[in-house]
Amino acid sequence: MTPLVLKASVQLTTDELDSIGPVSRPIGEPISVMRSKVAFKSSTDATSAGVWECSPGRWRRQVAEAEFSTFISGRCTFTPDDGPTISLEAGDSIYFHPNTNGEWNITEPVRKVYVILPAINRPL
Repeated sequence: MTPLVLKASVQLTTDELDSIGPVSRPIGEPISVMRSKVAFKSSTDATSAGVWECSPGRWRRQVAEAEFSTFISGRCTFTPDDGPTISLEAGDSIYFHPNTNGEWNITEPVRKVYVILPAINRPL
């Protein structure tokens, strides 16, 4: 199988990203707006990878799949429902186990590269 290369993800302009629209579970104002460029999606849609960006705001994360992300720019925090607040900025990477819920607080526009992995029934 041919490896995937996501070239120049830092240099993609916002105009080159597809608008996803406002976040689905906002908490207060402003309401974040998200954009993404999917670079890969598996035939079953269980795995995907790409570039994602988001404007400032707060919302609830409720994602069933596991996710690995590396932040390219911006600043934010994530507070999991069962743990302390995590500060994230450019250069940081994070892994979310399946069904990680919590609250995002984007304080500076964020851009990250991500891989969404299918939820599995065993701990990693």
